[in-house]
Amino acid sequence: MSNNTTQTVVKYADTDREANIVTQLRPANATAPQRQRGPTCCHDCTPMERRLTLVAATTLLAAIALAVSLGVLFAKWQHQPTSEVLSKLDPSADPCDDFYQYACGNYVRTTNIPDDKSSVDTISALTDHLLEKLRNAIEEELTEAVVPRSLQLARDFYRACMNKPQIESRGVGPLQRVLQELGGWPAVEGGSWDEAGFDWRQSVYRFRRAGFSTDYFIKFSVETDHRNSTQRCIYLDRASPGLSHEFLLRPPPNKQVDAYYKYQVDLAVLLGGDRVRAQRELRQSLEFERHLAIISLTREKRGNVTQPYEPPTVEKLQRAYPSVQWLEFLQALLPPRVTVSISEAVVVLAPSYIERLLQLLSHTPKRVIANYVMWRAAEARVRFMTEEMRERQLDYNYALTGKKERQPRSRECVEIVATGMPLAVGSIYVRRFFDKEAKNAALEMVDDIRQEFLHMLQEVDWMDEGTKKKALDKAKSMVAHIAYPDELLDDSKLDHFYEELDVNSTLYLESLLNVTKFLMDYSFGQLRQPINKTSWTTHGASATVNAFYDPSENSILFPAGILQGAFFSADRPKYMNYGGIGFIIGHEITHGFDDKGRRYDKDGNVVDWWDPVTRDKFLKKARCIISQYGNLTDKQTGMHLNGLITQGENIADNGGIKEAYRAYLALERRAGQPELRLPALPSLSPRQMFWVSVAQAWCSKYRVEQIRQSILTDVHPPSRFRILGPFSNQPEFAKDFECPLGCHMNPKQKCQVW
Repeated sequence: MSNNTTQTVVKYADTDREANIVTQLRPANATAPQRQRGPTCCHDCTPMERRLTLVAATTLLAAIALAVSLGVLFAKWQHQPTSEVLSKLDPSADPCDDFYQYACGNYVRTTNIPDDKSSVDTISALTDHLLEKLRNAIEEELTEAVVPRSLQLARDFYRACMNKPQIESRGVGPLQRVLQELGGWPAVEGGSWDEAGFDWRQSVYRFRRAGFSTDYFIKFSVETDHRNSTQRCIYLDRASPGLSHEFLLRPPPNKQVDAYYKYQVDLAVLLGGDRVRAQRELRQSLEFERHLAIISLTREKRGNVTQPYEPPTVEKLQRAYPSVQWLEFLQALLPPRVTVSISEAVVVLAPSYIERLLQLLSHTPKRVIANYVMWRAAEARVRFMTEEMRERQLDYNYALTGKKERQPRSRECVEIVATGMPLAVGSIYVRRFFDKEAKNAALEMVDDIRQEFLHMLQEVDWMDEGTKKKALDKAKSMVAHIAYPDELLDDSKLDHFYEELDVNSTLYLESLLNVTKFLMDYSFGQLRQPINKTSWTTHGASATVNAFYDPSENSILFPAGILQGAFFSADRPKYMNYGGIGFIIGHEITHGFDDKGRRYDKDGNVVDWWDPVTRDKFLKKARCIISQYGNLTDKQTGMHLNGLITQGENIADNGGIKEAYRAYLALERRAGQPELRLPALPSLSPRQMFWVSVAQAWCSKYRVEQIRQSILTDVHPPSRFRILGPFSNQPEFAKDFECPLGCHMNPKQKCQVW
């Protein structure tokens, strides 16, 4: 075995020094020595000869140990990362023509989208793997005499979800009773519905007490004050319709709206309503929902918290919109322990929406309003009901996404528990499955990549010195949260956090509503709490395959769940890690300097810290990105991308890949030599493998329905364009793959912000 691995090292070593170390170990055709009959000690040797013999033997053993360790390393590289790279690569494609096809072509060709998914990619595969691990951990029998309450709550919530016989035996009764307590669904109750007892404001209050969303008319939230990140305040914003604006406002024939309407009618019938009545009444409430979408500003046109604003007090809000008792409205949504007065500041993100909403509500019949809001409430709970109702929901989702089946029940239940109790589940994942060494390695990579972003800032020639200094200060002040907070391993802290939550393993819907109400109580109850930008409860959702930038904290977060698989592994070359998680680290850092993030200062406050001339230069560079991506066309649908709504992600992608690549080159310089090549891919240099690793972390395959919806509604472009766009803007990529100027991957016109 050691002979074979030694030969492998000699054959694929990147430097003469490494080849010589291994070659000197033994002749190529060496045979085992004959066993001697007599003693082997050096009786006739001088003391000096004995010492030299000892030194030679020690050196030989050290060389053998090095060869063995290199052999083990290459055996891992041969069977793990190499096979994964080869399984995705399409060597017949020209990397200078379409690098995504080159890096992911075989993945796209050989990968089948399971019936329970609308798309597959690296993140979904890692998420499935993570959820399966969590399922095993939650289901296993516990041997501890005392089980932490947080763990028991998670297990009980999971059991309630998995108890299909109990859910089926209870039927639709639990949901019917809850809807009646909320005021009743007219399309279901028919002539017995109490119109006099309905008021849209009171319905919001009831929803809050019962554990339903309060955002069907006006979105209410408690968030960090973007003018002063040391405190929180109340925000009011537009509501989001049940079907996206892009679909609701399309003229007929409209497949998505037709499917949405039929689903509404069928759900009302399943809950006991008359079909003819439901068809008539829900057509009217659908038209009301369309008007809600019309008065909501589109993503491209609406304002946001990065615009300067002076929030009104409750008193001013009352004068501006007198049809709502705002003090009562706000107090009803906040937990009882939190009180507000008429002097409370309230940030209204969409004042024109609020005004037009109240006008719409004032001349819309109560029955129409109630049918809309009760439909939204009922649909939000279908997932937790009987199989008959869930199957009808699946039929509707098929029309939107092409997904034909639900995911396995156990995976769905783990996902629901992880969403509802992220700290408890994050603790389970970190304790059982996370490699603690990955945390230190990721911290080192963050430092390396941040350092390169600082160099990039110093090198840009379009910023004035004052703005550049503030940008450098912001980048240096950015806080990194890696993997998990230590408090996640403290059972007493977890139990204290969940002490007011009750879950019953036999009552699924009721437990779900308790969890939702608990989360709202916690979120809204933070209004008067001091801001702690390193709070473990904010950064403890560690069983997550994602990464984040928080502008109000000026922080980046990389949960434990993403430090694995195609993004990170200690058992592979560093060029693969810098291409995997390194690109994501750079991406999140750059979000602090994209079209929205740039408006926040180093402390997380919305401040205009840009010199006007420098700001205009930034906007000009951003317009180049907007135009470039807006001219990209998806082959599956023939649709152009929306360069405007995706600009933040595109700026982050382009900056992130540049930072990660530069950081890897700096690492290579510090090492004094390039890393070894992958054994089965000797033709690809370490630098070329960096680009392959970036691309392969984003290999994906979509159903046509899903990619159409993604292009219309997602702020991220489809994965293919997250490779083609940034790569074609990087001269370093063209140099590493020797792409001639003017080819698809090396266009003459390039866009670059950072």
